[in-house]
Amino acid sequence: MQSAMSGFIRPVQPATLGCDDDFTLARAAQIDPQAFAELYRRHLDRVYRYLLIQSGHKQDAEDLTAQTFLEALQHIGRFRGEGEFAAWLLSIARHRWLDRLRQIKRDPLPLDEALDLPDGLPTLDVQIGEKLQMRAVLQSLRALAPERAEAITLRIFSDLSMADVAGVMGKSEAAVKMLVSRGLAELRKRLANSE
Repeated sequence: MQSAMSGFIRPVQPATLGCDDDFTLARAAQIDPQAFAELYRRHLDRVYRYLLIQSGHKQDAEDLTAQTFLEALQHIGRFRGEGEFAAWLLSIARHRWLDRLRQIKRDPLPLDEALDLPDGLPTLDVQIGEKLQMRAVLQSLRALAPERAEAITLRIFSDLSMADVAGVMGKSEAAVKMLVSRGLAELRKRLANSE
C-alpha cells in the first residue's frame, strides 16, 4: 500500500521553488514547506497591505495576516488554480477581517501605519509629499461606502483583476466595475475638495 501511494506523491524538485507559477508552488506546498515559504514571500506584502487598510491597525493587520497564511497552509489542497493564488489568499484575508469585525465593535484608528510600508529610498521631500498625498487618499478612502472602499483597495492596493476582486467580494464583475468606477469618481471629488 505504501509503495502504491508513493507513486501519487512526487517529491518537489528544486526547480519548482524557482518557478513563477503559483499553482505549481501551491501543489508542491502540500508536501514541501519550502514551496509554501516561497508563496508566503511572494504574497505577504499584498495581504498585509489589504488588511492594514481594512483594519487601520498595525497589530490587527499583523495578526490577521498570520491567521490568513496559517489558514492557507492548512487548506492549501483546496486551491484548485481556478483563479489567481493572490485572489484566493485575499479571499481568506477578507473572511478573517469580517470575522474580526464581528468580534469587535470599534472604530478603526487613522491609517498612519499604512504610510510606513517599505518602499524605495526617494529623497526626503519626495517622501514627505508622498506621505501627505497617501494620508489624504487614505482619509478620503475611509469616507467612502465600505463596499466601494474595499473594491478599490482590492483592485488598486492589492493589484487584483476585476474578475478576482469579484471573486473575493462574492459579486459579479459588472457590480465590481461599478463599485470601483463610482468609488474612484467619489474619491477624486473628495481629494479635489480637500486641496
